Amino acid sequence: MSKERNNFIDRHSALFWYTPEAEKRNISDELLVETVLNDGTLDDFRELKKVLTPQRVAKVFFGASERQVKNYYPEIRNFFSLALKQYA
Repeated sequence: MSKERNNFIDRHSALFWYTPEAEKRNISDELLVETVLNDGTLDDFRELKKVLTPQRVAKVFFGASERQVKNYYPEIRNFFSLALKQYA
């Protein structure tokens, strides 16, 4: 994992309160994107795009399995479908 990604996770550690501290840097991109989009701020989202690239965030978001899609709040799913379609 990249140093930037690890720093991002460390700075936003509270978003991953349910993940043991020793495991936080090992979370998947899927969980990282889901958590930031559902529970983070727009500034967190902007920062995430810089860390993972907008294309990677869009790929993870639009590539979510049917079960994973249900993890997104409906209004979040709608908003980010519009916000990320330019990168898909």
